[in-house]
Formats: sequence, C-alpha cells, structure tokens
Amino acid sequence: MMTKIIGQALPNIPWQDKPEGCTDVVWRYSNNPVIKRNAIPSSNSIFNSAVVPFEGKFAGVFRCDSKSRSMDIFAGFSEDGINWNINHEPITFEGDDAEILNREYRYDPRVCFIEDRYYITWCNGYHGPTIGVAYTFDFKTFHQLENAFLPYNRNGVMFPRKINGLYGMVSRPSDTGHTPFGDIFYSQTPDMEFWGKHRHVMSTVKGDDSAWQSTKIGAGPIPIETSEGWLMIYHGVLNSCNGFVYSFGAAILDIDQPWIVKYRTKPYLLSPQELYECVGDVPNVAFPCAALTDAETGRIAIYYGCADTVTGLAFAQVDELVEYIKNNSL
Repeated sequence: MMTKIIGQALPNIPWQDKPEGCTDVVWRYSNNPVIKRNAIPSSNSIFNSAVVPFEGKFAGVFRCDSKSRSMDIFAGFSEDGINWNINHEPITFEGDDAEILNREYRYDPRVCFIEDRYYITWCNGYHGPTIGVAYTFDFKTFHQLENAFLPYNRNGVMFPRKINGLYGMVSRPSDTGHTPFGDIFYSQTPDMEFWGKHRHVMSTVKGDDSAWQSTKIGAGPIPIETSEGWLMIYHGVLNSCNGFVYSFGAAILDIDQPWIVKYRTKPYLLSPQELYECVGDVPNVAFPCAALTDAETGRIAIYYGCADTVTGLAFAQVDELVEYIKNNSL
C-alpha cells in the first residue's frame, strides 16, 4: 500500500523529475542554489530559511546574515517557489511585552500554517538562544508571542495541527557551550504561551552504526502528515577531523504520540557533496528547514541551507521516501 500525504493539493509545487540513473530517494535541483548569498543588497549569506504556499503563490521567512554579520529574518515572496523577492529590511515584530520584543539576534526560521494563520518559530536571542514564536496572516504584520522555552534551545519546529487538542513542537535543548550535544524533544501547549508535557523523541547515535548523526540532531521542516505517521526530516551532525558535517535524514513518528519513533534512517538521505554545500562560510553543511508537499502527487520539495551561505532545493516522492525509511531503519 502506497503512502499518502494527508493535506492539500499544491499543483504549482516546484518540481524536477529524478535524473536518469539516480539511485537516491532525495535528489537535488539541477539549478541549485536557488537563492544566492547576495540576493538582497545587505546580505552576506541567505540560508536556513522557510517557505509555505500563500495565496496561490509562495511566501517565506529567510535568514539573511548581513555584511556586518548580524543575524536576522526577512519576509519574501515568489510566484514559483524558485525565484524569490526578499524584502530588503528585516521583519519588525509587534507585541504586548517590550522585553520579549527586544532584539539580540534571530536566525533559522520555520513557518507553519495552523488553522487560520502562519506561525513563525526561530532561534531567538534572549540571554542565550531560545525559541521565538510569532504569527502573521499576510507576511506583512508579525505579532510576537512569548518565547517558548528557556535558553538554551534551537530548532523549534511546530506541527501543522493540534494533536490531542494541544499545539505541539519539537526542539533541541542544549547547554551554554556551542551545542556539543543535542537530542530532540516534543513539547505541548494549550495556548501558545505555556509549554510543557515535555517528552523525549530521539537521541544521537553513538559509535559508527550511523555516524552522520552521532554528535547532535535537530528537526528540520514542519513534519508532514502521512498515512504512515508524521514524516519528520531532520539534520544530523558528524564531528570529523575537519569539524562538523551536517547531513539530513528522516524519521516516521506516531501520529497520536509524536514522541514515539516508528522508523528512522540509518543512512543519511543527503549529505554535503556539491561545491555549494562543501564550500562557504561554514563548510560541509546541508541543513533542511522547509518542505512543500502536494497531496495529489506525493511530491515533496525540500529547501535546505548550503554551507551556511546559500539556499538549495531537493526533491522526493513520499511513497518512495517512506519505503526507504522503513527498509533502512535503525
């Protein structure tokens, strides 16, 4: 029985068929990178960004590190999901508490449509990195809510609907150092203000059984609801003699208890191998942050940061991808 995406049709999803002779279940767009590092005048690099369908076209929130090397997030729009017009000024948030609105730094956004609005989560500086949360209806006005967690935390990724009546988010708590470790946890809230009921999802894999994810892991795009469970694409890190190497794999989580892992890839799905993934401000990084899906065809388009410098695009078919995860699971 083929795996189905539970969701909306997206007939204009960016897409490129798998190259002839390719044996991988995730393949790259031949015209990568889709967003260059200098797409706006002030940017040193544009990467680790999030996109969603919006009004028949596409919108997104982009990490644009400036030429002064400050980290902030910018809204952008596209007709086709490939050619982007990114605002030249970062997002300005409105909100009820000036303390929360105070900006230290912002990076690595995700965008999740739930019910009637788009929620943005990002790594937000508040005496250390935590998970900032905001919502927008139009990608013009953004209302910032309370930070989800205490520092230190990264990779806060929401689920696209309530589960058991509660909003859900996976995140990667860490320590005051440069995240020398990191496991994925699931948290819940009734009101988008107070988060609790924390549950461990999965840990790194020690030894060389699956070394690409032996140092730290973190959720990537918004989990995709499928007939087999939640499809969660995530990054894993290998600590090599030449520094960290970021690749990505995927897991299938239980649909009603997403902290239960049903399957999880032992091999990576995509690792830094192309020049734009291996050479840049931070070499050897493939960091997935967003995925578009078409429930009619099962197509998945994955946006990922490359070498902390540019943004790439990759593709998969849900039935082939889930079958691979199940057949190559830890």
